[in-house]
Amino acid sequence: MEKQTSLEERFGKCPYATAQSLISGKWAVLILLYLADGPIRFNELLRKMPKMTHATLSVQLKTLEESGLVQRTQYETIPPRVEYQLTEMGRKFGPVISALETWGNEYIEYLAKKEEP
Repeated sequence: MEKQTSLEERFGKCPYATAQSLISGKWAVLILLYLADGPIRFNELLRKMPKMTHATLSVQLKTLEESGLVQRTQYETIPPRVEYQLTEMGRKFGPVISALETWGNEYIEYLAKKEEP
C-alpha cells in the first residue's frame, strides 16, 4: 500500500502543496491583493477588511512575513509607524491574483446562469 505524504512533507518539494500552504490563510489572498497597490499601514489594511479582527490580521501578516511574501518596515517616528509591503517574491504573485480574478468572475457568471429558470 502506498504511503500518503502530508502537505507539510510536500512543502518545498511540490509546487502545488507549497503554494497551497503559503496562501492557505482565510485572508492571505486579499492581503496580498491590497498590498499589490504599494506599502500600507496596519490600520489602513484593517479598514479594508472590516470583518477581520486586529489579532487575525496580525497573525496573517506575521505568517506572510515569515514566508517571505510580505515585508514589515518600522519607522522610528513619534508615534511609531509601521508599513507592510510585498517583497519581490510577493510581487510575483500578481499574475496569480489576476488569474484568480478572471476565474472568480467566470464562476460568478456560471452561478448566475445556473440560477436562471
